[in-house]
Amino acid sequence: MDIANFKRLITQISREREIPFEKVIETIESAIAAAYKKDYGKKSQIIQAKLDLETGKLEFLQVKQVLDASMVYSEEELEKLKSSPAEELVEKKKVRFNPERHIMIEEARKIDSKIKTGSELKIPLKSEEDYGRIATQAAKQVILQKLKETEREITFDEYKSKEGEIISGIVQRIERNNIYVDIGKILGILSREEQVRGEFYRPKQRMKFYILNVEKTAKGPIIFLSRAHPKLVSKLFELEVPEISSGAVQIKAIAREPGFRTKIAVISTQEGIDPIGSLVGQKGTRIMAVINELGGEKIDVIEYSDEPEKYIANSLSPAKVLEVRIEKKNVALAIVPSDQLSLAIGKDGRNVRLAAKLINWKIDVRSSEEAEEEKNEEKEKKPAPAPSFAKATAGKKAVAGKKEKKEVPPAGRKKAKKPKKKKSTKK
Repeated sequence: MDIANFKRLITQISREREIPFEKVIETIESAIAAAYKKDYGKKSQIIQAKLDLETGKLEFLQVKQVLDASMVYSEEELEKLKSSPAEELVEKKKVRFNPERHIMIEEARKIDSKIKTGSELKIPLKSEEDYGRIATQAAKQVILQKLKETEREITFDEYKSKEGEIISGIVQRIERNNIYVDIGKILGILSREEQVRGEFYRPKQRMKFYILNVEKTAKGPIIFLSRAHPKLVSKLFELEVPEISSGAVQIKAIAREPGFRTKIAVISTQEGIDPIGSLVGQKGTRIMAVINELGGEKIDVIEYSDEPEKYIANSLSPAKVLEVRIEKKNVALAIVPSDQLSLAIGKDGRNVRLAAKLINWKIDVRSSEEAEEEKNEEKEKKPAPAPSFAKATAGKKAVAGKKEKKEVPPAGRKKAKKPKKKKSTKK
């Protein structure tokens, strides 16, 4: 074997397929082992091949697992298993002894005195150089298959580590409402659910996408992309705002209705840094770069606060809030000027809905006039306070030592007079 040309060929394959050099060597060794087993080995054997890149020599090894008596089924146990195979599941540590795959510890220590139970013993085999046509063809297929599998594994691991990140891609084609995007080594899928309503996609269009999920399948990895995920906005700001990357400004919460509006709450971790100004940038350059990438979607940047009243007032921006009342747990009433009511609610209730989603509270918005009317109505509904017992009986008490005055009959009534006795006249 010409070792120099062989190494050059392996290096070329490694570069073209972006597979590590060692992985390509392992693939070739497994293919040679499969060819050896096809012509000279047995079906149940485990055979490994080792290639020395310095000398070009091949070494073949048979691998056997080292067992002791407690790890092997006895004859009596095997007879029981024939009658009730389900019992085999009880003793998972035991195996059926196969001389081609297993070796007892006593025999193994004759070859290697330091070997332990449960480990693998590698026994050298006679090297062969001549292989049949079928074995050679099988080795070729193994190499191609192994290279594809290795390539898929590397691609999967690479993109799996990028989950939750954004990636730039080019729209390749549109099929059945799914958009296939070229993101480098593989095509990503932008499903209909993750597309932005009103956003148009055309072939050869370059856009940024959020890597939503990476799944492994028999045909290779599948990368699911998103343009509607809220974190797409935060990741775009991370690219544009160095203060976020350095940790001087933190994104605390984000709420989004894709294609319409996004609210993002930020806070500064260092004194002297304006969190809102950092995201907006000089003359709005930073925020405009994000808005343009999102196709003109409106973005409200607000300052985060640990005080619920202040945070709620900020979340209803651009409307001005006069007062915030906390009514009960996670429920608040925001009072705004009458001319700001429609602005606070927003078109189709979008502004207040996003504010509620941002802080995870239920927010009721009222104008100052409505709040005042409701307050007056509540006062009117309240019953008058009942008179106290002392006041109720004060006029009925008589003064000690004096007689009570007689009641005066009401006007219009005359007191009945007693009939006068007639004087009798005697003659």
